[in-house]
Amino acid sequence: MSAGREPFLVEIIRQGAYAKATAVDPQTGTEASIVGPAAAPDGYLMRQASQKLQRLLARRG
Repeated sequence: MSAGREPFLVEIIRQGAYAKATAVDPQTGTEASIVGPAAAPDGYLMRQASQKLQRLLARRG
């Protein structure tokens, strides 16, 4: 999921009409979360959370 790094760990929790996906970089412990519709496919939620984490890590250098 990230170029030159280990894949991110992703957890998806669905509750009611919403789903929360949290991506974690195992090397730094940095987390990024997104909230979406519970009906969204796992792949979509994982991709969105991973992209948000990649942007966060890029900003930090």
